[in-house]
Amino acid sequence: MSPASDDTVEHRRLADTDTGRTDWRLWGPYLSGRQWGTVREDYSADGDAWTYLPFDHAHLRAYRWGEDGIAGLTDRHGFLCLALALWNERDDRLKERLFGLTNHEGNHGEDAKEYWWHVDATPSHSYAEMVYRYPQAAFPYAALLAENARRSRDVAEYELRDTGVLEQDRFFDVRVVHAKASPDDVLVEITATNHGPDPAPLHLVPQLWFRNTWSWGRDQRKAGLRLDSAPGEVPRILARHGFLGDLVLEVEDASARVLFCDNESNAEALWGVASRTPYPKDGVNRAVVHGDFAGTNPQHTGTKVGIELAVPAVAAGGSATLRLRLRRPDATEPAFGDGFDAVLAARRREADEFYDAVIPAGVDEIDRQVARRAFAGLMWCQQHYRYSVSEWLEGDPGEPPPPEARRQLGARNVDWGNIALADVISMPDEWEYPWFATWDLAFHCVTVAHVYPELAKQQLLLLTREWAQHPDGSLPAYEWSFSDVNPPVHAWAAWRVYVIDGRRDQDFLLRVLAKLLLNFSWWLNRKDPDGSNLFSGGFLGMDNIGLFDRSRGVPPGWRLEQSDATSWMACYSAWLMRISLELAYHDPAWGDLATTFIERFCAIAEALEKPGRDGVRLWNDDDGFFYDALVLPGGSCQQMRVRSLVGLLPLLAVSTIPAWVPERLPEVMRTLAWFDRHRPDLVDALVPPAEASDAYRVLRVVDPERLTRLCRYLLDETEFLSPHGIRSLSASCSYEQQVGDQRLYIDYEPGESRTGLFGGNSNWRGPVWFPINALLVDALREHGRALGDDFRVECPTGSGRHCTLVEVADEIERRLVALFRPGPDGHRPSDPRDMRDGPLWRDHPTFSEYFHGDTGTGLGASHQTGWTALVAHLVCTTPGVRDRHSG
Repeated sequence: MSPASDDTVEHRRLADTDTGRTDWRLWGPYLSGRQWGTVREDYSADGDAWTYLPFDHAHLRAYRWGEDGIAGLTDRHGFLCLALALWNERDDRLKERLFGLTNHEGNHGEDAKEYWWHVDATPSHSYAEMVYRYPQAAFPYAALLAENARRSRDVAEYELRDTGVLEQDRFFDVRVVHAKASPDDVLVEITATNHGPDPAPLHLVPQLWFRNTWSWGRDQRKAGLRLDSAPGEVPRILARHGFLGDLVLEVEDASARVLFCDNESNAEALWGVASRTPYPKDGVNRAVVHGDFAGTNPQHTGTKVGIELAVPAVAAGGSATLRLRLRRPDATEPAFGDGFDAVLAARRREADEFYDAVIPAGVDEIDRQVARRAFAGLMWCQQHYRYSVSEWLEGDPGEPPPPEARRQLGARNVDWGNIALADVISMPDEWEYPWFATWDLAFHCVTVAHVYPELAKQQLLLLTREWAQHPDGSLPAYEWSFSDVNPPVHAWAAWRVYVIDGRRDQDFLLRVLAKLLLNFSWWLNRKDPDGSNLFSGGFLGMDNIGLFDRSRGVPPGWRLEQSDATSWMACYSAWLMRISLELAYHDPAWGDLATTFIERFCAIAEALEKPGRDGVRLWNDDDGFFYDALVLPGGSCQQMRVRSLVGLLPLLAVSTIPAWVPERLPEVMRTLAWFDRHRPDLVDALVPPAEASDAYRVLRVVDPERLTRLCRYLLDETEFLSPHGIRSLSASCSYEQQVGDQRLYIDYEPGESRTGLFGGNSNWRGPVWFPINALLVDALREHGRALGDDFRVECPTGSGRHCTLVEVADEIERRLVALFRPGPDGHRPSDPRDMRDGPLWRDHPTFSEYFHGDTGTGLGASHQTGWTALVAHLVCTTPGVRDRHSG
C-alpha cells in the first residue's frame, strides 16, 4: 500500500492478505461472463473456437478449462462456483450466462448483447456489487442474430434495446451483492426490481456447482454437493472438496426449491450417445423452464444445484429478494437476520471509507463516481484463468485425441508449450475479452496500483514468469495468438506502479527488470534483424491503423520499417534506463545497465532522425511527420504517408536522468563524458533541460523544432485533437497508395470499423483510444518539464492561444475525463448510442473499448473497464496531488 493511503479497515485486510495472516482474496468475482467460444475450449482442427463451442451448446456441455456465469463468485482456483440464473416464464432457457454475437455473426465482429454494470468492489472482495438488466419479454436471441447478419459494416450494430423488448422499462434490474463476514464466509443478496408498469413473474435461480475436474483423465477425484437439511426446512447444501474442504450454502427462504444435477455434458442431446450421468448439466434448466424433472437427481446429490425461488408476480416498482450465505459448516451464529444486515451495512461503509482514502479529497462527486465505477470494473474483471498449452495440444487421456492439425508447425500457439497458467488475472472485460492481453494488463495495473499496489505488482510479474514468458524472452500477447506482438509497455507500467506505491519496493523493480532484460533482447534480435535500429513488429495492438494488416499483409520480399515499433523501442530503452537508475541509487552496480539503455536510446533516436540502411527515412521533412516505410526487394524505399498515431508515437520517447546522478553515480558520469567525446553523433538525443529542474539530462527522440511541427497536427481539431482526446487517425486523412500489385486506400473512420481486419470490431482508423492518450499526456508533461515555460505551442492549432506542454497535457486530460461527465442534456458523451435516455440508463457510466472520434460515443466492447479505467488514474493524479505520482 502507498504510504499516503489512510489506514482504513480495507487497507488492513489487504495488509493481512499480503503477509499471509489471512486470505481475504480466496473468494472473489473471478467467474468469467463467457467461457464458450474461447480458444481454451476449442479442440477443433480448423481453430474456429466460436463454432466449436457456440452459445447454444454452453448450457449442455461441460467446460474443460473454466466456467462462466452472471455476477459470479468463485474461489481463486476456480473449483466451486456460485452465479445468478433467472427465468421470466417467457425465455426458452434459463438466463444463466451472458449472450452475444460471435465474430462471424456481428456486423462489426463479436459483440455482447446484454446490459450489466459493475457498481462497486473492494480489492479484497470484502464487498462487491453489480446490476444485471433482464427483459420481462422473451430474450430476442433469433432477432439479434438475424438483423445483425443482415446489416453491413456501414450500419450501426443492432442492440438489445433496438429490439423493443425493453420499452416502457419492462425489465428487472437484478442487483447482486457479495459481502464477506470473514475470508471464508460470504453473504450474497439478490434483489430484482420491476421497473415496468405491470406486475411480472420472475424465478430467481442462483446455482452452485463444482468445475468439472474429473472427466478428463487427469484427476479422478470428484467433488460433491448434497442437501443437508430435511424437506420443508430452510435449504442447506453441503459442498465437499478435497482442496477447499467442507462448505455449506444456506438459503434464507424456506419456499425455495433445490434441484440437483451433475456438471457433465448432455451427450445424448449433443451427439446422440449416452451421457455419463442421467442428470447432466442442463438438468436445472429443463426442470425450471420445461417442467421436466427427469434430469434432476431425486436423491438431492450431484455436482451442480439450482436454488429456485418462484415469484408469480413482482409488483410494478416492487422487488423480490433472495439471500444466501456460503461459509464453513461449524459456524454457530445465525446465517440471516440482524447479523446479516449488520455485515452488509459494515462492508458498504468500509468500502466508502476506503475509496474516500484512495480518491483525493478535492475530486468532485461526478468524477469520484466515475473513478469508483472504473475501479469496480477492474475488480470485477479479475478472472480465474486456467490454460496449460501442452495439455491442450496433447489432449486429455479421458477424451478422444485432438486433431493432428492442431499440433502442426504454424498452428495456433503450438510454440507456446511453456504456458501453464492457473491464476486470477486481470482481463480487459468479462465477455468479449475473457482472456488476458499483455499490453492491456499493463495499463490495468497502473490504475490498480491506486487501490492495491501489491496486486498490480503481482500481475506484472505473473506474465514475466517462466510459465507465461516464452523461453526466447517474448511475452504472450493473448490466447488467440500468443505469438502476436504487443507494444512493450510493461516497463512503463512497472515504473508507474513503483512510483504510485511510494517508490519503496526496489525488490519489485529488480524482479521485473531481470525478466524484461530477456524481452528487450528478444526485441533487438527478432524485430531488428539487420541491426539498423529501425524496428518492425506487425500490427502492435493497433488493429486496422494502416493500409493493410501489418502483421500478415506485407508483400513477400518486402520489409516494413515501423515508426511506432521503433518509437516503442526508444520508449522501452528510456523506461528501463529509469528503472536501472533507480536501482543504482541504492546499488551503484546497476549504473552500467543504465548507460547501456542510454546508448540504445540514442542509437534509435539517431535512426529515427537520419536516413538509415537502404536510405530508409521515417521522418518526412516536407510534411513534418513520421511515417512507416516500405523497403522494396531492390532496396528502394517508399513512405506510407498516412497521418496516424504511428507518426505521433515518437513523442512518447522522452525521459530524464535525475539531478542526483552526478553526485551519486560517478561511473555513469564518466560513461556519459565518454559519449560526449567519442560518440557526438549520438548525444543529440541527450540534452540539458531548458531551466533548473530535478533533471540532469533529458533523453528525447523529437527535438524542439520537430516537436513544434508534430504539435501542429496533434492539436489541430481538423486532424488529431477531438473534443474528447487524441484521435488514432487524422480526421483529414484520405490516402491511397500502390503496394505491390494492389491499390490500397484508407480514410478517417471515427466509429466502428468498416473493414474485416481483426474481426471488424476493433478500429484504430479514427476513434479515441484511452491508453495511448494516457501515454501522450504522460510524455507531454515530461517534455514540458524539460523544455520549461518558455516553450509554447498553439493549442488548439489556429486558436491564437499558446500554452506550455504541461498545459497542453492538462487540456488533453480534461477532454478525456470529460467523456464521462454529464452534459447539459444529462447524458455523458461516452454513453453508447443505445444507453442515452432516462435516469435508469444515465446513472450507469459505461467504460467502452474506444470512443467515436467526433462525438465521444462509446464503441467496441461495452464493458472494457480494463484500459479505459485509466480515467480513474487521471482523476487520482489531478494537479493537486500530482507530485506524489510524478517521476
